[in-house]
Amino acid sequence: MQKFKALYVGILAIFLAGILFGVMFLKQDVRLISAIKLQSLLEQNLPEIVTIKGEYLYFTLNGQRYKIAKESVDLQALGQKVPLEIKEEWSLWRNAVEIIAIFGAVFMVLLFFFAFKQSKIAQSKPKPKEDSISTPNVAKTLVSDAFALHHIKPISSNVTFADVAGISEAKNELEEIIDYLKSPKKYQDFGVKLPKGVLLVGVPGVGKTLIAKALAGEAQVPFFYQSGASFVQIYVGMGAKRVHDLFTKAKLNAPSIVFIDEIDAVGKARGNMRNDEREATLNQLLTEMDGFEDSSGVIVIGATNNMESLDEALLRSGRFDRRIFVELPNLQERIKILQVHTRNKRCDFDYEEISKLCVGFSGAALASLINEAALCAIKRGSEVITKEDILSVRDKVMLGVRKKLSFSDKEREILAYYQAAKAFSAYALEVPFEKITLMSDGLKYADKEFLSKNEMESQIKIHLSGIAALELLFEERYSHAKVDLDRAKTIAHKMAESYGMGEYLLGREEDVLKILENCKNERFKFFKNYRLILDSIKNALLTNEKLEYVEVGNIINA
Repeated sequence: MQKFKALYVGILAIFLAGILFGVMFLKQDVRLISAIKLQSLLEQNLPEIVTIKGEYLYFTLNGQRYKIAKESVDLQALGQKVPLEIKEEWSLWRNAVEIIAIFGAVFMVLLFFFAFKQSKIAQSKPKPKEDSISTPNVAKTLVSDAFALHHIKPISSNVTFADVAGISEAKNELEEIIDYLKSPKKYQDFGVKLPKGVLLVGVPGVGKTLIAKALAGEAQVPFFYQSGASFVQIYVGMGAKRVHDLFTKAKLNAPSIVFIDEIDAVGKARGNMRNDEREATLNQLLTEMDGFEDSSGVIVIGATNNMESLDEALLRSGRFDRRIFVELPNLQERIKILQVHTRNKRCDFDYEEISKLCVGFSGAALASLINEAALCAIKRGSEVITKEDILSVRDKVMLGVRKKLSFSDKEREILAYYQAAKAFSAYALEVPFEKITLMSDGLKYADKEFLSKNEMESQIKIHLSGIAALELLFEERYSHAKVDLDRAKTIAHKMAESYGMGEYLLGREEDVLKILENCKNERFKFFKNYRLILDSIKNALLTNEKLEYVEVGNIINA
């Protein structure tokens, strides 16, 4: 009886396979084309009739059956070219065929598995439990992924470059691409190809994703968004299939944009720590961007803050033709960003003054700063954002809320001397700061493209001032100087190794040590001559726990 059951199941499975094969064979006769291909076909000849079936348009030219995504075609313009009326037909049969094909495939897998299991039961003991559940789970995953990928849809972007401030260089780089997407025929007639890829590189929060949205909004083309992590799957081959389906959909809607955020999640260099699934997905991405298949009309925009980890094949010309480095905004760019984020808010502060207080803030941090300041204004019952609101939330936005520690009198004295020494040096060396507290220095360096050796040494002297002062006063060094010491070492390394400002043009480690020691010794001698002023600043800081720049100047000049 068991043998007959297995035989019946096998015959039924073969029958279903034949049906599915026939359905797929019949569907293969229709060729998918993009909007650009449609335009070239219509220039040669016009079809007799165009039929709408669900999401696709079907027509026949020269004996070949074609179909194209309905959403990528201007139906009104097409109706003017084709003399016959466009008829819309019922698409239930097509949907039914696809549903039957998917469930038939799952049913066939289950039937084969059942037949195999029954034959094994007839011969020996049952297999272990994990073997009996593996195939259905894989089949279930395949079905769910097939449904998900079938519904890949482009998203519309209402963001334009008017909504994005502080990226003037990036805008200039992208203007050509926008013009190409708006009028591709002008470039095609000239023999110019569309750049295949643009890589946006920058630290988190500078607006890489916003730039991609603005590019799609300016060009008014379909925009497909995916994160790099969404391609990483458990089963080998599924990530590659997702990439293939994404690009297939993008080609049908060409010209279009594919944006892959955090592309380093899928584009890491191959061979270091072997991962077959990630490598298969990356290989598929490389093939789609620059393989034998034509991906004309599709621009790939990748965003990453870790370009060093990307595979070399992904970075070569022909894939990512352009790399745009998005830097932190400078003073004028910060002013523009603040103006964008305060469009619909009532504000009473000087934009330039606030921008100078926000050195090192990214675009996202400035947006968060304005939002937090607005919340602060609401808490105090005001409808206007003032400078005080900005200052009260600035440190929270930049550093987060810190736990307040309880210090002993000796620790408070050490901290006061340390911060007083930095404030004294900064004022004497004409490096501006907003205020000095027991826990922060408020230093801000000028936004300059080029720094002199003297200016960089001044920065090192400020960071080493606290160490020199405590060594003079207590003949001791303390662990809380770690951050300033790291910053001083970073600047000294740049001076010696990158800028040739050491004793030798090609810097060595001895040059770095010499720069640091000279700056520290100079501060040690400086505080020995002005110890009374240092004590005065320390006493005022212990009393008030905060000193403004003007107050420090008054103490020094007194």
